[in-house]
Formats: sequence, structure tokens, C-alpha cells
Amino acid sequence: MKNDTPKTAESETPGEAFRKSHRTPKVELEWHVLDATTDTLGRIATQAASLILGKHRTDSAKNKAAPVHVVVINSDNLKVTGKKRDQKMYRRYSGYPGGLHERTLKEQMIRDSRFVIEEAVSGMLPKNNLRAVRIRQLHVYPTADHPHMPQTKGAAV
Repeated sequence: MKNDTPKTAESETPGEAFRKSHRTPKVELEWHVLDATTDTLGRIATQAASLILGKHRTDSAKNKAAPVHVVVINSDNLKVTGKKRDQKMYRRYSGYPGGLHERTLKEQMIRDSRFVIEEAVSGMLPKNNLRAVRIRQLHVYPTADHPHMPQTKGAAV
């Protein structure tokens, strides 16, 4: 016959009490907004990488992804100094002879300006299994409009 009485704190088995006490607490996600028109590419990428790594948090750990999301807006209006627009190259190799494909920063900005910031931030993150998880916490948008307005309500632009 089944016991239909609800469990109370006294009737819990030792295993249940242990599992309840060792659950990870709910952590609220942090959302930060960075405007690409205010600083240069390197400054924006450094700020974003530092925030994604959780360097500003007291509970940050190298073996865990911080509960931080970074939204970068206005990637179309990105500032670079010197002749980087014409001289900086983005290269990829297909693996075949003669398969090296190159684009300048200027060409890449016309094609997809978000890639430039994503690539810069990705290069500043540690090269380990958490890199893919952390790069998904970066959200880059070409204009000031983005779908994360409710989450970023209190974040400074």
C-alpha cells in the first residue's frame, strides 16, 4: 500500500537532504552593452573579453563560464586607427593547394561587420573547451537595435 502523506523535512532520507543542500544556487545573468562607436576595435574587444571571462566578479573561476552576456551595438560604425582598414587582413585556408582566401578589414566590414568584433574577442579568450561557450555569450549587432532590450534595461551604454 502506498503512503500518500506528503514528505516533510523530518521524513526526508539523508540522501535527499544532501542533494538539496548541494544544489547550485540560481545565479542571475548579467547583461552589459558596449557601443562600438565610442572606442576603437581593440578597446571594445578587450572590454568584451574581460567581461565575458568574469574578471569583474568575485565568484569568477577559470574552469566555469561566467553568467555574463555582452551585447556590442553599432558594429557598422567601428573605429580603427591608422591604415588598418586597408592593411589588416583576414585569412582562411581551405586545406587545398592555392586555397588561401584573404580579405581586408574594409572588405570584411562591407560583407559582415559583426565578424570583425567576434574574431577580435575570440582571439582574446583562452584557447580551451570553454571558448565556444564564452563566445556564444557575445552578441554583436550592426545597428543600435537589438532583441536584448529587456535584459539590458539597467546596463549602461
